[in-house]
Amino acid sequence: MNMAVVGMIAGMALGFAGYFGGFGAFLLVAALGAVGFVVGRFLEGDMDLGDLFRTRDDRRR
Repeated sequence: MNMAVVGMIAGMALGFAGYFGGFGAFLLVAALGAVGFVVGRFLEGDMDLGDLFRTRDDRRR
């Protein structure tokens, strides 16, 4: 699926959550979307768990 389509779907989901559920629902959907994005990147092999917890001095050059 094209990234523009995925972004459009995410934006529509956030819009519906904000309209029908209020600001709290908007924040919940945004947070769960971010968690889902990170888990998806991890499962595809694009990201390691160490990338999330590595300090600035530890980064590979």
